[in-house]
Amino acid sequence: MTPFEIEQLRFASGAISEWALGDERRRNWPVVYVLEGAGDGAGVYVGETVNAATRMRQHLANPAKRAFQSVRVVIDETFNKSACLDLESHLIRWLAGDGHFTVMNGNEGIIDARYYERDLYRESFRDVFEELRAEGIFQRSIPEIENSDLFKLSPFKVLTPEQAIAVEDIVEGLLEDLGTNSRSMSVIEGHPGTGKTIVAIFLMKLLADIRDYDDADEIEPDSMFADFFVSENRDLLRDLRIGFVVPQQSLRESIKRVFKKTPKVSPDQILTPFDVGASEQSWDVLIVDETHRLNQRANQSSGVNNKRFVTINEKLFGADDLLKTQLDWIKARSAHQIYLLDAEQTVRPADLPRAVLRSLVTEAQSAHRRYPLSTQMRVRAGADYVEFVRAMLRGESSPQGHPDFGDYDLRLFDDLGEMRREILARDSEHGLSRLVAGYAWEWKSARDRDAFDIEVDGLQLRWNSQAKDWINSPSSIHEVGSIHTVQGYDLNYAGVIIGDDLRFDPDSRRLFIDRDSYRDAKGKENNKQRGISYSDDDLLEFIRNIYGVLLTRGMRGTYVYVCDRALRGYIADVLGP
Repeated sequence: MTPFEIEQLRFASGAISEWALGDERRRNWPVVYVLEGAGDGAGVYVGETVNAATRMRQHLANPAKRAFQSVRVVIDETFNKSACLDLESHLIRWLAGDGHFTVMNGNEGIIDARYYERDLYRESFRDVFEELRAEGIFQRSIPEIENSDLFKLSPFKVLTPEQAIAVEDIVEGLLEDLGTNSRSMSVIEGHPGTGKTIVAIFLMKLLADIRDYDDADEIEPDSMFADFFVSENRDLLRDLRIGFVVPQQSLRESIKRVFKKTPKVSPDQILTPFDVGASEQSWDVLIVDETHRLNQRANQSSGVNNKRFVTINEKLFGADDLLKTQLDWIKARSAHQIYLLDAEQTVRPADLPRAVLRSLVTEAQSAHRRYPLSTQMRVRAGADYVEFVRAMLRGESSPQGHPDFGDYDLRLFDDLGEMRREILARDSEHGLSRLVAGYAWEWKSARDRDAFDIEVDGLQLRWNSQAKDWINSPSSIHEVGSIHTVQGYDLNYAGVIIGDDLRFDPDSRRLFIDRDSYRDAKGKENNKQRGISYSDDDLLEFIRNIYGVLLTRGMRGTYVYVCDRALRGYIADVLGP
């Protein structure tokens, strides 16, 4: 690749006119440009064009762009339209993940297209990034950015083909239903790592962009979503009240931070199920992440929430109907629902029962509004790895090795201290590497900050010291995360400790649970309100699901330590040499 140049000029009419008189490539060549505001948190806009001088004048005529103060233009003799579109998408994603600026772009044109010598071009993109970083456009390195929640939960992610089709069909159906004043319900279903949350966040931003659309020149005409940007759709969405229900506390706080840095959406749109039930207003559209973590009527985590459950049921349904769940609240408070779920990620008795989730899927399928996701976006070992983990936890794997997971780093350890040292080493190399565990140890440190919770092989460890955003907290590398702090998140490497709550009987070759070793009181509590008692088989399903989630957090690798000797032997046989 020939060297690129980055030219900087004031974003003003006179400066642009003078600049345009020079190099012909400023008027007739594919380039990428960055419009920049002043100060921390200012706006930034990335674009591509074949006539930079004319495009700058068009932006100057747009009142929404006049606040920008400078422009940087990336010029390269080898650039073509495809390379510029790709660099534009990379810079938008990196800027959103860096968080120094507020990215003013829409997300309908983010692409990941194949083109001639793409790998060579992408090597040069990192050089462009480094020069822009030296000039103050970026504050952090690419690895730091790509490990951040702002990047991982960004509305500017590239969608897989099946994700893009789901988004297109859902938006098309929603607009049609709004036009006919019909109610609707859709389901997006997928295993861990298939990007269900990303689809929800992308949808929130796309709908907001269509609603506020006012400039046809801002829309990439080749985008599969370009046809949605018309005045009729803008009018349909104009006064729509759209909410995003996130049951998981830690994930909810992370998404709020993303929305604070994303124009046209608001952190106020991020809701708990209790927010929905208690509100005096209804929503037009509710998108529900981790639907499987909605609660049925059961003893809640606090007495306040027990009272709120009763109050909300009485308000919405006239009486405290014990059969009503948080899913019923969402149906009662919105005209259109979009549910994201995986029935094999229910981890507590209070979660929605599998039968309710399956009924939801069946209803969506009968209306041709079920969208299955199968492409693995998190674990580099692919979808086969997720199926392998779930089969192993069901006791269905034979001692004949496993499918080829390529360079995915899957290891079983006999010593927890050694596994911890390896996780620390991976964190130094790649960042975002953490120890996580099943809830098989009492949480002593919650009452005594000096106490240790997990003591194995002479190693003393503590549970996560905070519930919100634990993964990114400074102390997390020295602690152990529980299911409630990691569900919905990515790690580069996960060191999973399987406690004595899950065991293996070598004679029957069946996995079973040790109820006394399972320390989550809410995880095994009977539902007294509804007269439901949970058997060991019921708890086995929850505990399998917990470890299924933990074992699918690592993008680059998963390390495993097993307390029960017989279960360790079973897993060693399954993993093979």
